[in-house]
Amino acid sequence: MPRTGRRPGNQDTREAILAAARTAFAERGFDGASIRQIATSAGVDPALVHHYFGPKDQLFLATMEAPFDPGRILPQIFEPGLDGVGERLVGTFLAVWDSPAGNAGVALLRSAMQHEWSARMLREFLVTQILRRATKALHLDPAEAPRRAALVASQMIGMAMMRYVLKLEPLASMRPDEVVRNIAPTVQRYLADPLP
Repeated sequence: MPRTGRRPGNQDTREAILAAARTAFAERGFDGASIRQIATSAGVDPALVHHYFGPKDQLFLATMEAPFDPGRILPQIFEPGLDGVGERLVGTFLAVWDSPAGNAGVALLRSAMQHEWSARMLREFLVTQILRRATKALHLDPAEAPRRAALVASQMIGMAMMRYVLKLEPLASMRPDEVVRNIAPTVQRYLADPLP
């Protein structure tokens, strides 16, 4: 007689949840996907999704195989306010990407350049997990925030591509403090100076 009800809690269940979540986030985005929909697609109870992954943002990070948890790192960058945020952001970014976690970041960037699904997921990650938090924590003018955030993202992703993927010299071998001195002022300007 075939079994009915929830799947047993094992690795197959965890993978089924991740597969359903990847599809939901790719099709509906972070805001449009719900834990209940994901659980239904995976054939499990929503409580089991929470058991394995916690809240929706943690499930999203797991589907992305994100190299870091923005909820833990971003407060130390943004909560002190606009003054010095460029240095804090670039310095922290380099610390993460220069660590073993940076390998996952490189893989994510390469994948986003080759696959539309990965590009959509990276966009969702940037918008929902990083840019929204920055906008809120830095109290950016809502009318200017999307433009400012996109400019900062272009600088950071560009730096990652040149330093870690293409390994363009001399940027690839610069000491982190040199990179911060060269790039942080531009990031600071994007966030704090009047926009043209």
